[in-house]
Amino acid sequence: MAERPALSRRGQARGFTLVEVLVALAVMAVIAGMAWQGLDAMVRSREAAQASSQATLRTSIALAQWERDLWAVLPTGAVPALRVDGAQMRLTREAAEGGVQVVVWSRREGAWWRWASPAVTRTGELQDLWLRSQQLLGQEAGTVKLLEGLDGLQLYFHRDNAWTNAQSTGDRNTQTPEPPGQGTPPGALPAALDERLPNAVRLVLSLPAGPLTRDLLMPPQP
Repeated sequence: MAERPALSRRGQARGFTLVEVLVALAVMAVIAGMAWQGLDAMVRSREAAQASSQATLRTSIALAQWERDLWAVLPTGAVPALRVDGAQMRLTREAAEGGVQVVVWSRREGAWWRWASPAVTRTGELQDLWLRSQQLLGQEAGTVKLLEGLDGLQLYFHRDNAWTNAQSTGDRNTQTPEPPGQGTPPGALPAALDERLPNAVRLVLSLPAGPLTRDLLMPPQP
């Protein structure tokens, strides 16, 4: 009985056909595309999360500084302690190193800016700084941009159990009249003292993520 010849190794091993190779390449391309889309989505999500986190951090830093300034408001009798004029809030505060500073918070060019003057100890110097603070150009020393992407800003003062626009009248102090003096009518107060500090301040910021409202209770005044 004749024996069958053994199959050669070359006959046992069969290569891929051109169609199989093309199908494999197509499947790999689809898988690579899906993997790239998933990776791209992850990168975009991470970048969005980082941008949101940084924006939240910047907002928190700006609000913390704003609150510190309001809590340090110091009436001097030489200039108004707190005044809002248009997109600016101007105040006098006790400086950390001693003396008094003039601080201006302003909104311009879609950003929130803060300017702080050097600390002074003389009335004349403080009055000069107050006048200077009304003519800021935005490039003076002590000017810092604290928040970007600010679409709007509103301030309200709380007096007599009601919130009112910070620029409205009705903030006259009639409880402690100044004795008559030169240039001061009887029973009237100098302009610098003829304004009551509010009991609280409400800040409303219009940000890309939506409006943000922050109420701050002012410290009691002596």
